[in-house]
Amino acid sequence: MEKLRISLAAARVNAKLTQSEAAKMLHISPNTLVAWEKGKAEPSISQGRTLSELYNIPLDSLIFLP
Repeated sequence: MEKLRISLAAARVNAKLTQSEAAKMLHISPNTLVAWEKGKAEPSISQGRTLSELYNIPLDSLIFLP
């Protein structure tokens, strides 16, 4: 889960979005996004797809960012 946590935060920052902006666009609470980025929870596969579209990167990049 560590790679996912780092990847989510990095992808959001690279997309130039704040946590609040990203959460609003994903139709989730900011607390949910924070939990994902801190590794306290994980997005579902469908939420992962939405994240990859929002951040404009392939889904596997969210999990395996170098």
